[in-house]
Amino acid sequence: MPRKLKAHQTSLGFYDLAVAAPSMKAALEAWGAGSNLFHHGFARETDDPDVVAATMAKPGLVLKRPAGSSAGFAEHAGLPTGLADQDGGSKARRPQARKRRPGAEVSEEKTRKAAAEFEKEQRRRDA
Repeated sequence: MPRKLKAHQTSLGFYDLAVAAPSMKAALEAWGAGSNLFHHGFARETDDPDVVAATMAKPGLVLKRPAGSSAGFAEHAGLPTGLADQDGGSKARRPQARKRRPGAEVSEEKTRKAAAEFEKEQRRRDA
């Protein structure tokens, strides 16, 4: 007998995600999460009737909606709207180019040394 499905919900990037899965572990696998989002408080089991209805209609399928909206969950969701500047303008501000200080260039020797340190640390983590 199949296990009872539960609705799980999280927010990831520009989207809120929901999935009907039998366990938290199965939900994490469906989302492709590398860490336990439930343990960190970023995901939860939900009993919201709209979310439960949407996820139970398509069990195991990750459904999306724009982050922070109250729109319904669907397979394909558009990006969130209303992300204008705080000034109310619609143009995004371009960052100012930073002036380089003379002598701020990194020597090739330092670059090689940093790359070697990175590889050494990566090998240590993998071990």
